[in-house]
Amino acid sequence: MRWDHLAEYPAAARNAALFDADTVTTRTFDTPEFHGITFHEVRARSIVNRVPGASRMPFEWTVNPYRGCTHACVYCFARKTHSYLDLDTGLGFDSQIVVKVNAPELLRAHLGSRRWHGEHIAMGTNVDCYQRAEGRYRLMPGIISALRDHANPFSILTKGTLILRDLDLLKQASEVTDVGISVSVGFTDQELWRTVEPGTPAPQRRLDVVSALGEHGIGCGVLMAPVIPFLGDDPAQLRATVRAIAAAGATSVTPLVLHLRPGAREWFMAWLEHRHPYLVRRYERLYADGAYAPKWYQRRITRQVHELAQEYGIGPTRPGMPRRLPEPGPPSPEPALGTGPTQLSLL
Repeated sequence: MRWDHLAEYPAAARNAALFDADTVTTRTFDTPEFHGITFHEVRARSIVNRVPGASRMPFEWTVNPYRGCTHACVYCFARKTHSYLDLDTGLGFDSQIVVKVNAPELLRAHLGSRRWHGEHIAMGTNVDCYQRAEGRYRLMPGIISALRDHANPFSILTKGTLILRDLDLLKQASEVTDVGISVSVGFTDQELWRTVEPGTPAPQRRLDVVSALGEHGIGCGVLMAPVIPFLGDDPAQLRATVRAIAAAGATSVTPLVLHLRPGAREWFMAWLEHRHPYLVRRYERLYADGAYAPKWYQRRITRQVHELAQEYGIGPTRPGMPRRLPEPGPPSPEPALGTGPTQLSLL
C-alpha cells in the first residue's frame, strides 16, 4: 500500500504527503458491525483541505476525517480516491477505512492560526463523517467542538443517523455561528436502497433524523441524491420521495442526478451488468459524453422535483408551524421536456 506522497487530491500528491508510512496502525475489530473491515489509523499532517478551483463544489474548504466508507454505495464518486493509496476502488473502498485519529486536534490548531480567516468548512462531501466507524472513533464531537469554540461556520452532509448523538454540540454551535445540516435521501424505494446503499440506514430512518433535528430547532434540508436513471426516476417514485421528505419537515429539497466519475463508473456499471443487464446500453448512451447525465435530463428531474416540492409545501417555516400535507393521489403524468432551471451539482 502506498502511504507516502499521499494528498487529498492527486495533483497535489507530488508536493505534499498527508502522512507517512510509519504513522499507520492497522486494526480489525471482532464485532459483527465491523466484520470484514480493516481500519488504518493515521496521524495526518493536515486536516483542512482546499477544494481545487476546477471543482463544481459550491464551497472552498473541507474536512474529511475518514477515507473509504462502509456505506458501500455502489455509485459513490469518492471511490477514485482510494486508488491514490493503491487500494481497490470497489470492495477495498467499502472495507479499507483510513481514520485520521488526530483530526480534532489538527482542526483546533488550524482554526487558531493567524492565517485562517474563518471561512466556511464543509464536511461529508467526500465520504460520510457519520459512517459506522464514527461510532467507535468519535472524531466528530472534537471537530464540532473546535468549530463551535472558534465560531467557525460549517455544514454537514450525511446519510448517517449517528449525527443525533451530537445534537447538543450542534445546538451549541448554531448559537454562535452558521450551521447547515443536510441529509441525503435520493429515494424511498426499499428494494433499490438495499441493493445500491447496503451499508446505510434505511431512507425512513434518515428522514427521522430530519424530523428530530427540526424538533430541536435545527433546520435540515434534504439532498435528494442520487436520482438514479431508469431505477429511481419514475414520476411515482419521485412523488413518494418528495412527499416523505415534506412529511419529515425538511426545510428544502435539492435534487441531484446520478453522476459517474472514473472509479465509480466502473464499479457501478459492473453492478448494473449483474443486477440490471437490460439497462447497460441505455446507461452507455445516457452517459456517453462523460460523468454527468445530459442537461435536458437533469432539467427534467429538477423541474419535476421542484414542482412536487411546491405542491407539498417544502420550504422554510416558523418554529412550531404545522405542516398540512395533501392526501396522496394518482401519479401525475410526466411533464413535457423543455427549458427550466439548470441543476446545480453539489457533489
